[in-house]
Amino acid sequence: MSVIAVVGLATMGMNLARNLARNGFGVSVYNRTTSRVDDFMKQYATEGAFTPAHTPQELVAQLEKPRRILMMVKAGSPVDETIDHLAPYLEAGDILIDGGNSYYVDDIRRAKELAPRRIEYLDVGTSGGVWGLDRGYCLMIGGEEVAVKRLDPIFAALAPGASSIPRTPGRGKTGGGTAEQGYLHCGPHGAGHFVKMVHNGIEYGIMAAYAEGLGVLHAANVGKQQQTSDAETAPLRDPEHYRYDFNLPEVAELWRRGSVIASWLLDLSAAALVGDPTLEGFAGRVSDSGEGRWTIQAAIDEGVPVPVLSTALYQRFSSRGKADFQGKMLSALRHQFGGHVEKPPGK
Repeated sequence: MSVIAVVGLATMGMNLARNLARNGFGVSVYNRTTSRVDDFMKQYATEGAFTPAHTPQELVAQLEKPRRILMMVKAGSPVDETIDHLAPYLEAGDILIDGGNSYYVDDIRRAKELAPRRIEYLDVGTSGGVWGLDRGYCLMIGGEEVAVKRLDPIFAALAPGASSIPRTPGRGKTGGGTAEQGYLHCGPHGAGHFVKMVHNGIEYGIMAAYAEGLGVLHAANVGKQQQTSDAETAPLRDPEHYRYDFNLPEVAELWRRGSVIASWLLDLSAAALVGDPTLEGFAGRVSDSGEGRWTIQAAIDEGVPVPVLSTALYQRFSSRGKADFQGKMLSALRHQFGGHVEKPPGK
């Protein structure tokens, strides 16, 4: 019998299942597209005690009671559909865990819907990305304390552990709680995904800051370029002040070493620039999966100003062409009041 099931075998679900197996847990794996289950078993069966399941009923039958099922599916209706498919085979005391990026309001609703059947529901914000398989996962947990404690060995195994990061000065010799281990019971239903939501909102802001700063360095040789001289272009007053050809991979690497802006996201920036210094492999269309929007909505409801996070979210919209109409409107207005003719692209 398996100790836990993982439902959803995209990158995160697949790696979480492998991480659990590496830590000695028996893991049942299931995916709505069952060919993914077969592909997973062909590739990773020798890594641990995996058991494949091709139907929800088969999956539930493979699990020790009380059952523990970790759902790693897309936020929104796929989570509700997964719960609907699994719930008929579950019993009182079984635990459903949503480890994806669900909206915390949905967690509150789902927990209420499952409560009459005494099926436990936990929302677990999971951070670590594709690196979590080896580095471990930061886990932000919401739900009833009794259910959280029952899963403590699993959370402890998935988290990176205290040794991965130096202790924060002032926490004392013994520390306390599980935060130092990389997982935390944040509060009642929805609390885990609320914390993860804000975490991702902050992530938007940090990423935007690195991108904008490196963009200024990237353009610091503008003074070497031929300058356009016409009524529609603000002149570069002192071209000699902008004649630097910065080596961005080297600058990013430099900042990783002792700089106050060092972080894992900077590490990843440096890695990206080493692999593609001019980033020609990217079109610059930046997606947002929802958490940034939800963070801004929560900030509005709370009356908390978040100008950095808001701007970072709107920049992502602009990157996908969502500001094109506004740009056209501005050009139309300039033409209306001043007869300004729009310059062709690239000019």
